[in-house]
Amino acid sequence: MTADHQTLALLLFSGFVAVTLGITTWVSRRRHGSAEEFYAGGRLFSPMENGFAIAGDYMSAASFLGVTGLIALYGYDGMLYVVGFLVAWLVVLFLVAELVRNCGRFTLADVVAARMSERPVRIAAGTSSVTVSVLYLVAQMVGAGSLVALLLGRTSRVDQAWAVIGVGALMVIYVSVGGMRATTWIQIVKAVLLLSGTIALTVLVLLRFHGDVDRLLLTAADRSGHGRAFLAPGLKYGGTWTARIDFISLGLALVLGTAGLPHILSRFFTVPTARAARRSAVWSIGLIGGFYLMTIVLGFGAAAVLGPQTVRGSNAAGNTAVPLLALDLGGGADSTGGTVLFSVVAAVAFATILAVVAGITLASSASVAHDLYASLRRSRGKVRSEVAVARWAAVGIGVVAIALGLLARDLNVAFLVGLAFAVAASANLPVLLYSLFWRGFTTRGAVWAVYGGLIPALGLVLLSPVVSGSPTSLFPDVDFQYFPLQNPGIVSVPLGFLAGWLGTVTSGEVPDEAKYAETEVRSLTGAGAV
Repeated sequence: MTADHQTLALLLFSGFVAVTLGITTWVSRRRHGSAEEFYAGGRLFSPMENGFAIAGDYMSAASFLGVTGLIALYGYDGMLYVVGFLVAWLVVLFLVAELVRNCGRFTLADVVAARMSERPVRIAAGTSSVTVSVLYLVAQMVGAGSLVALLLGRTSRVDQAWAVIGVGALMVIYVSVGGMRATTWIQIVKAVLLLSGTIALTVLVLLRFHGDVDRLLLTAADRSGHGRAFLAPGLKYGGTWTARIDFISLGLALVLGTAGLPHILSRFFTVPTARAARRSAVWSIGLIGGFYLMTIVLGFGAAAVLGPQTVRGSNAAGNTAVPLLALDLGGGADSTGGTVLFSVVAAVAFATILAVVAGITLASSASVAHDLYASLRRSRGKVRSEVAVARWAAVGIGVVAIALGLLARDLNVAFLVGLAFAVAASANLPVLLYSLFWRGFTTRGAVWAVYGGLIPALGLVLLSPVVSGSPTSLFPDVDFQYFPLQNPGIVSVPLGFLAGWLGTVTSGEVPDEAKYAETEVRSLTGAGAV
C-alpha cells in the first residue's frame, strides 16, 4: 500500500473518530445521569431513528467483512449467513419486539423477573447476557485487527494488537461518557455511512459486468477454481455428513439467535411505546434486507474481480475481501480512485466496528449493573449507583474483549458471530419465550433454561474444532476435540428448552396465576408498561 493511500485512510478514520467523540461529548453535557437516560436514552427516539440505530447495531463487521469474505471463498455456502441473519428478524418482529418493550424496562432479565423470584433469575440472565455480548465483541475486535493491518500494509501481530486495543479504548469512552443516547446517534451515523458505501460498491460491481448478473456469477465460478460447484450447495458444508449437520446447526443458531441478543433487545426500550418498537423493527428489516442483498453481490464480485486466492492471500479467513475489492474497482493500488475508494470503504468498516462495539458494551454493562450488581447488593444495600457501576463494568468488559480478540485474531468474524448467536439462542431465547407464553413456568425452570443452554453451548465450543484439533483452531498444537461440529446450536438450543421444561415440571413452586395474567395483559396491550 502506498504512503498516500495509508495517509488518506488514516485521515478518514480520524475524522470519524473525531465526529463520534464530538457526539459523545455533546450528549454527555445534556444528560441527567438517571438510569433511564443512561440505559435507554430517555425513551425519546422515534421509530425511524431507532430503526436506523438497530440496523447500525446489527450490520456489524461480521456482515460487511466476514460474510462477503465467506461468499468470496465458498460461494453459495457463504450465503447461508445472509439468509440466517435476515430471516432471524421475522422471529424478532412477530415474537419479541412489541412484547419485550411492554414487559421490560432495560434488560432481558426485566422481562423474565416480572413473574419470578428476582434474584436467581437476574443473576442467571445477567450472566448469560454478558457472555453473549463478550463473544460478539470478540468478532468486532478481530475485524478491527484485520482491517488496520491491511491499511498499514503490515501483517505483524503487534499492529493487529494495537488496533484491537485502540477499538477497545474507544468503545469504553463512548459507553461510559455518553450512554445510550450517544451510542444511538453513533449507530445512526454509521448506518447511513455503511448503506451509502455498500450501494456505491454494488453499483460499481454491476457496472464492471455491464449489469449482467449471470456473467458476474459465471466469472466468479470460473475464477474460484471449483467451477459450477462454487454456485451450488456443499463447497464448505456438504463434503461429509458432519459438515451437513454443522450447516443445519449454524442455520438454527442464526435464525433463533437474534431474538436473544442483549444489545438488540435493549434497543426496543429506547422508544416510548410498543407500537413504536414494532415500527422500529419494520424499519430495520427494510434497511437490513437491502444491505444483505448487496453483500451477496459484493461477495461474488470479490470472487469474480479478485479471485479467492487473492482474497485468501491477504487474510486467510477472507475478512479483507471488501476493502480489496474497493481498491480494484477504483483503479488499483497505484491510482487515485483506488486509493480514495479503498480509504472510504476502510473508514466505513472501521466506523461499523466502533458503532457495534459501543452498543454491545452498553448492553453488557447494563446487565452487570442492573441485573448482577443490583441483585447481589439488594440484601446489603447499594453502595454505588447503577450508572456508576455500569461505567466501571464497561471498562472491565472492554479489557476481557480485547484479550479474547487478540487470542482469536485468525478466525473469520462471521464465524465468530455465529458462535455468539448459538449461545444467545441456547440460553436467552428459551427463557424469554417460556416467560412470555407458558402459564406454568417457574423460577427453577427459568434458571435451568438459562444455564441448561449456556453451559452446554460453551462446553461444546471448547471441545469443538474451533478451539483445538485442526490447523485453523485457536490452539492448533493441542487436541482435545471431542465434539465434531463447529457450531453447537443443533445440540445446545434443544437442551436449553428441555432444561427449562424439566426445571419447571420438577419444581415444587406453584406458578403465580395473577402475575402471569398481569404479564400477559401487559405484553399484549401495553397497559402498565414503563
